[in-house]
Amino acid sequence: MKLEEIYQNVIDGQAPAVEAGVKAALDAGERADVILHQSLIAAMDEVGKRFEAGDFFVPEMLIAARAMQAGLALLKPHLAETDVKSAGKVAIGTVKGDLHDIGKNLVAMMLEGAGFEVVDLGVDVAPEAFVQAAMNGAQVIGMSALLTTTMSNMQRTIDALASAGVRSQVKVVIGGAPVTDDYAKRIGADAFAADASSATRVIRQLLN
Repeated sequence: MKLEEIYQNVIDGQAPAVEAGVKAALDAGERADVILHQSLIAAMDEVGKRFEAGDFFVPEMLIAARAMQAGLALLKPHLAETDVKSAGKVAIGTVKGDLHDIGKNLVAMMLEGAGFEVVDLGVDVAPEAFVQAAMNGAQVIGMSALLTTTMSNMQRTIDALASAGVRSQVKVVIGGAPVTDDYAKRIGADAFAADASSATRVIRQLLN
């Protein structure tokens, strides 16, 4: 099974084929980090580009991300052995009072597909939990809100990071339907991401 085939199967969202391909590549002696970068990460980059160009929509992105995760699950034990450096550690969650998770889950999958270590804090996440994640070494805090009524908890979380003395050591990225770039600037976030694909790009830029 060639790396190009795994790449194409991720884009097409064929999880069983990706799984079979990764297994075959590992059995053939291909290095886990090579499969990760040339097949999985490269494919998710392409999916992101197609999404931003309007050729792919959220369902296609979700299906591709699930296919990528099927391959990643097989690679993880091998990657741990080869000590592959992660692209960065990101803690992500939906803010306090908000139970929406589809957008957040997609961002988490896209970030994993791009080689980041993702700590998913879940939904209805209190400011203290984001602070704890920062203390545990997260380089980026990603917050999502789908309700205008819960957006204010993004500000509260940033204030909590500052009070705990960890604001300067993390980058804060916010997103979600009612959230805007203007709002991000107003509350002192480092960046705004409109969707899962741009979130990956924005976080890469912040860490470089």
